[in-house]
Amino acid sequence: MRIAFFGSSLVSAYWNGACTYYRGIVRALDARGHRVTFYEPDAFERQAHRDIEDPPWAEVVVYEPSDERAARAVVAGAAGADVVVKASGVGVFDAILEEAVAELEGPEARIFWDVDAPATLSSMEGDAASPLRELVPAYDMVLTYGGGQPVVDRYLALGARSCTPIYNALDPATHHPEPPRPELACDLAFLGNRLPDREARVEEFFFRVAEALPHRVFVLGGNGWEDRASGLGNLRCLGHVRPGDHNALNRSALAVLNVSRESMAANGWSPATRVFEAAGAGACLLTDEWQGLEDFLAPGEEVLVARDGAEVAELLEGLDPERARAIGEAALERVLAEHTYDRRAEQVEAVLAGAPAR
Repeated sequence: MRIAFFGSSLVSAYWNGACTYYRGIVRALDARGHRVTFYEPDAFERQAHRDIEDPPWAEVVVYEPSDERAARAVVAGAAGADVVVKASGVGVFDAILEEAVAELEGPEARIFWDVDAPATLSSMEGDAASPLRELVPAYDMVLTYGGGQPVVDRYLALGARSCTPIYNALDPATHHPEPPRPELACDLAFLGNRLPDREARVEEFFFRVAEALPHRVFVLGGNGWEDRASGLGNLRCLGHVRPGDHNALNRSALAVLNVSRESMAANGWSPATRVFEAAGAGACLLTDEWQGLEDFLAPGEEVLVARDGAEVAELLEGLDPERARAIGEAALERVLAEHTYDRRAEQVEAVLAGAPAR
């Protein structure tokens, strides 16, 4: 199939948390014989902060987000594809792109792919006049980054023809065990951009722990934290961490922390990209608690789970390198067996094969 994909960015992870997900899905689809053209806007300085060149497994089209007419013209140029995907959170002219893709006549399937379903649904459910809410029934199907049955039920209630979660996963070619680096050595590492619906949870699960355990060493990666991290002598703030350095960061920490965004934690069944990155590197993952976690990793055996900052501190104080290594190895074995992007690409194929003709 020829697939046209409108997303935030495939070539830059800068302020772009969905990047690893896009790369994993697109690379796996290409490996299965599909050709993907990824359309992304030249916005938010992402092109200036590229961390990969145009890959051999996708054609990348970077367009200027100048006005509504230009956005519609880009979509019109993709009309010859077999499948056209509009992902949520492109960041520029989202409403225009969503309407233009929904109106295309040529493709066999028009897909709305929601990479932040709990937040998107809350917005639509709270606004009866939401343009996207009116468009949902016009798409041939909805795919989501996660969310389980709760997200499926909510999308169907809004008139979606179908809704299927395509979860985050591991790309073993990208995330795998690497030697640790002395300059990244720490007891607990957290990697994530500073976002409004995550900040309070990071305060609880990370900063509170760093303040409570001054004898432990903490590493923080991601955009936007510099002012908050100042003044903590046991915390190193790295700023933006290039994806090529994620493996070494994950392997250099005694434990790697995952903190879900508020909406995803409340909904459940929404494992972040970092969950599979850390597991793929063989790192000991310590995550906040959320419903559905056991569908991906076994608590206590393949992942450590905490309900609040006090439990994070308790788990960290009781963790030794031998147990951390055992948990990381068990997680790596599990995700390689069950949670790779090749598995997710098979699922996408199955969903597309079952799509009813318009």
